Amino acid sequence: MSRAGNHGIAALERAGAETLKRAVQLDEASRFQESLVCYQEGIDLLLQATKATTDEAKKHRYQQKISEYLTRAEEIKEHIKKQDSKYHKQIRIEENATGFGYEKLFHEYLTENVCEVWVEDPYIRQVHQLYNFLRFCEMLVKGPCKVKTIHLLTSYDEGSGRSQQMSALEEIKQSLRNYGVTLNINFSSSIHDREIRFNNGWMIKIGRGLDYFKKPKGLFSIGYCDFDLRPCRETTVDVILTKHTKKT
Repeated sequence: MSRAGNHGIAALERAGAETLKRAVQLDEASRFQESLVCYQEGIDLLLQATKATTDEAKKHRYQQKISEYLTRAEEIKEHIKKQDSKYHKQIRIEENATGFGYEKLFHEYLTENVCEVWVEDPYIRQVHQLYNFLRFCEMLVKGPCKVKTIHLLTSYDEGSGRSQQMSALEEIKQSLRNYGVTLNINFSSSIHDREIRFNNGWMIKIGRGLDYFKKPKGLFSIGYCDFDLRPCRETTVDVILTKHTKKT
C-alpha cells in the first residue's frame, strides 16, 4: 500500500479512537444519548479503516474493537428506548440526497423562545465552511426565533488560511451586530464533537457538522445558491432534547 494510503488509514484510526474515547467518557457520565452518537461515529470510522487496510493483523484488531463498542452501543440504545425514546430522533441523510437545507433541518426546533445558540464545529475554517456558517447565521436572523447571542467554538486553520479564517469570522461578527446579534468566537485545539444547541433544550448533532453538502458542479449550476437543491454527503443527524438527558 502507498504511503498516502497508510497515512489515510492512520488518520481514520486516530479519529475513530478519539471519538470512541469521548463516547466512553460520556457513557461514564450517564450522558447516554450523546455517548451513543459518538459510539456510532467512532464505529463508522473504524469500519472505514477496516475496509481500507490490507494488513490482516490490523483488520482483526479493528474488528475486535468494533464488536466490543457495537455491543455497548446496542445496550445503550435499548436503555434509551426504555427510558424516554420520544426525546430522541435520528435522521439518515443518504449520499446525493437533496432537500436538506438548513431551514428544513432546523426549523422544527427553532421556536420563538430561542434567543441563544451554541455551535461546536472544528471545521469552520475553509472558505466554503465559513459560508456554511454564514448561511446558518442568516437562517437564525430570519427567525421566527429572536436570537440575540451565538457562541461559536471551532479550531484554527492549521495552514496558510488562518488569516482569511479570522478575517471572515470577524466580518460575520460585525455583520451580525447590525442585526442586534452578538457572536462570541472561541477556539480549541482539542475539539472533536460537532453539535448545535438551542436554549430551548434541543441539541442537534450532525456527523459532518454543517459541512454535509457536496461541492456544486459549477458556479452557475442548480444548487449553488439554494442548499435545498444541493446534493448531500452521507451523514447521520441526531436530535436530542437535552433537558431529558441525564447529566452528572
